[in-house]
Amino acid sequence: MTLLKFISAALFAWLLALPAWAEIKIQEVTSPGGITAWLVEDHSIPFAALELGFRGGTSLDAPGKRGGVYLMTGLLEEGSGDLPAQEYARALESLAAEFSYDADRDSVSISARFLTENRDDVVELLRQTLFEPRFDQDALDRVRAQVLAGLRSDAKSPSDIAGLAFARMAYGDHPYGSNGKGTLETVAALSRQDIFDAYEAVFARDRLYVSAVGDITADELGDLLDDLLGALKDNGAPIPGPAEVMIEGGVTVVDFETPQSVALFGQKGIEREHPDFFTAFVMNQILGGGSFETRLMAEVREKRGLTYGVYSYLVPRDLAAVYMGSVASANGKMAEAVEVIRAEWRRMAEDGVTAQELKDAQTYLTGAYPLRFDGNSRIASILAGMQMDDLPISYVKTRNDRINAVTLEDVKRLAADFLDPDGLHFTIAGRPEGLESTN
Repeated sequence: MTLLKFISAALFAWLLALPAWAEIKIQEVTSPGGITAWLVEDHSIPFAALELGFRGGTSLDAPGKRGGVYLMTGLLEEGSGDLPAQEYARALESLAAEFSYDADRDSVSISARFLTENRDDVVELLRQTLFEPRFDQDALDRVRAQVLAGLRSDAKSPSDIAGLAFARMAYGDHPYGSNGKGTLETVAALSRQDIFDAYEAVFARDRLYVSAVGDITADELGDLLDDLLGALKDNGAPIPGPAEVMIEGGVTVVDFETPQSVALFGQKGIEREHPDFFTAFVMNQILGGGSFETRLMAEVREKRGLTYGVYSYLVPRDLAAVYMGSVASANGKMAEAVEVIRAEWRRMAEDGVTAQELKDAQTYLTGAYPLRFDGNSRIASILAGMQMDDLPISYVKTRNDRINAVTLEDVKRLAADFLDPDGLHFTIAGRPEGLESTN
C-alpha cells in the first residue's frame, strides 16, 4: 500500500473513531529534559502526527539575505547525515512516513506523520534532518531554481503584485514589508554558508512549540522529545521588534496589464490578545468573513455583480496587526467596488449590526469550529498554533462560549471605535478605470 493510500485510509478510520471535538483531552507533557508539548492521545489506529513550530520564520533573515530562511526550509528534505537527497527520500518512503516543512513571516513548521511500528526509526530520521542537514550544493542549486521560478511566476500574478505593494506600504523597511521568499537578486546571491547561517538562526529551544496527536502515551512522548530535540541550542537569532503599521487612507495603483484588477485593502488591526478580539472576530464575519452571507458579498456581488468574491479578515501577526480584505473585479468595475466597500465599512461603523446578523454570525462561527478537528495532523497543527498564540489548553472548550458572549452593544461600540473607513487603503494591481494613486 502506498503512503498516500495508507494515510487516506488511516485518516478515514481515525475520523470514524474521532470523539466529539469538545471532548478532546489535551495533556501538557514535560519531558525529563524539560521540553514541553501538548498531547491528544488516540489509540484507535497505530498512527500519530507530530508538529514542531519555531517562532521567528522568514523575519529572521539576515540583512541582505532575504529568502535565506525560506530556501533553507525547502532544503531540509534534500538529505541529511550520510543520506543524499534521493537516498533520504527512499528512506522516508520505506518507513511509510511523511515530513512536511513550511516557513512564513512568523514561524518555521515541521510536520511528521508516521506508523507506531516505525516510530523510533522515523524519529531518528527526523532528528538527523534537524541536526545533520547536508545542504549539498547540487540540492541548493536545484531548490534555488525552483524558488526563482516561483518568484518569476509571482511577478506575473496580480494578487501577488498587490500583496507585495500592500506590505511595502503597510510595514516599510520591517521584514513584514518584503517578500519572505526573497527577490530574484537576493536568492540568486545566497551561498551555502548563508543557508547554514539561516539554519542556526531558526532552530533553538527558546522559540520551540510542540504538539502530538495519535497513538502515543505521555511517557512515550516525553522520551521522544528528548531523543528528537534534546540537542537544541538554547537561543536562536533575535526576533525583530514590532512593525509600525503605516497604513493611511487612499489608493495605490500598480500598473499591470490584465483585464481584471485585484485589490487588497486594509487598515490598522487588533491584536490577538486584545480584550475585544472576539468582538472583532464576530463583527468581521458579518462584514466580510468567509461565507456568502456577509454585507460585502451582498452589496458588491449580489446586488451589483462587481465581483465573484470579496472578503475581509483579521491578521493579528506576532509583530503587527492589520485588518484586511481582497476583491477582484473587471477594470471598468473596480472603482465602483472600491466605493461600495468603503461605504459598507462606514455604514457598519456608524450603525453597527442587527440582532439577526449577530445571531447568524455566531451560529456560523460556532458551528464551523468543530469541523476544523478533522484528523490528527490537523489537530496537531491547531494545538501548536494555540501555543504560539499563548492560548490556554481550555481554549478548545471555551472558544465558542466567548463568541456567543458577544453582544449587539459590544459590536456597535467596537465598530464605531475600530473601523476606519477614511483610513482604509486600497492597493490595486491592474488598470482600473477611474482610479489613480493618491500617494
